[in-house]
Amino acid sequence: MTIERPALAVFDPKNECLPVSALRDLQLERLKKVVRKLWTRVPYYRQKMKVVGVTPADLRKLEDIQKLPFTTKEDLRLCYPYEAFAEPLEKVVRIHASSGTTGKSTVVGYTRKDLDTWSNVCARFLVAGGLTSKDVVHIAFSYGLFTGGFGLHYGAERVGAAVIPVSSGRTERQITIMKDFGSTALVCTPSYAIYLGEVMHNLGVRPGDLKLRVGFFGAEAWTDRMRAEIQEKIGLFATDNYGLSEVIGPGVAGECVHQDGMHIWEDHFYPELIDPDTCQPADPAKGGELVLTTLTKEAIPLVRYRTRDICSLRREPCPCGRTGVRMSKVTGRSDDMLIIRGINVFPSQVEEVLLEVKGTMPHYQLVVSREGALDSLEVRVEVSEDLFADEMKKLHEMERTVERKLENLLGLRAAVKLVEPKSIERSEGKAKRVVDLRPKE
Repeated sequence: MTIERPALAVFDPKNECLPVSALRDLQLERLKKVVRKLWTRVPYYRQKMKVVGVTPADLRKLEDIQKLPFTTKEDLRLCYPYEAFAEPLEKVVRIHASSGTTGKSTVVGYTRKDLDTWSNVCARFLVAGGLTSKDVVHIAFSYGLFTGGFGLHYGAERVGAAVIPVSSGRTERQITIMKDFGSTALVCTPSYAIYLGEVMHNLGVRPGDLKLRVGFFGAEAWTDRMRAEIQEKIGLFATDNYGLSEVIGPGVAGECVHQDGMHIWEDHFYPELIDPDTCQPADPAKGGELVLTTLTKEAIPLVRYRTRDICSLRREPCPCGRTGVRMSKVTGRSDDMLIIRGINVFPSQVEEVLLEVKGTMPHYQLVVSREGALDSLEVRVEVSEDLFADEMKKLHEMERTVERKLENLLGLRAAVKLVEPKSIERSEGKAKRVVDLRPKE
């Protein structure tokens, strides 16, 4: 079906289209203010700066940000729960936290001004992706300590759209609500969007039976091929957005209607790219690990936060008129990267290969195990029902085809196992792409 591109619009043209020279002056002014605040109010940060021999007075130009120490998720865990806060609790009106599945949670707080900023930056990428005050927004993110649902909720209300806070789960009910309530915009993870499309098909619900026209998908890495799959299955215009709870939640960046990179709101977040191994500046075009400094956060400002997300940055002008740098889709994480026999492997690389092969489905898992002293990689991928019902010889030929394509891309031999439709566990949150069976060191 033909997907209509929404009309170009800008929520906050004064700041989103600020001349670059004025933007740099604003960033430096705000950076100095943030660093002075952290030095004065957060002993943890003051100690980190003393260790590397830097004080707020050493920041004279933007490039001096490289003198400041990095902040990591582990640093925030060590500050659990409130030691990283730069405002007293009586000024904090909201507290969120990560799930804490790998240790203590990372706790983040928001002042009233922070919530206003959050609403604004989310409204920016929603309008950039085509949302208007006439839309009815169906939010299928969970509401709770996770920041996703709330950020998009606030942003949509700031635009003036009607919001249905459905939350996650009960997929058939989600589809019924979209149909009955006339939802025109969908918010969820990209993997759940594809799952919604599958359930719609099984229920006999066609894209034309719904009023959905735009979708905003984030919280996990996904590819342009997956975008095409979502647009075809659900019948909407799909854009990517980026954020992380430690920095603000969703709202750090988002695509415009040109679907050509996510605009980082540089008046609020200063981006850098580093080589994750050396921590030295990386070539923006070639890519590296994204490092972010918050320029306007009050409750818990962060300086040079290592996101662990791998992307590239582009500064050439966008036809939409926004002047902020654009980041590519996240291609992987420096800490989630698999190393198989000395080869670096990101799940998104495997996904690109799988989606090139006709008959494979966008549901897969990478299973890593150890045979003797060597690690091995098995890629389990679902195929369509008609292919799975085909003769075994054709399935084996298809497995060999995928194996060859993966080897050409990765320089690594991986075993491919085609499995029947719906045999890989579905998720209503982030898809579980990697199963690591290697013994823990």
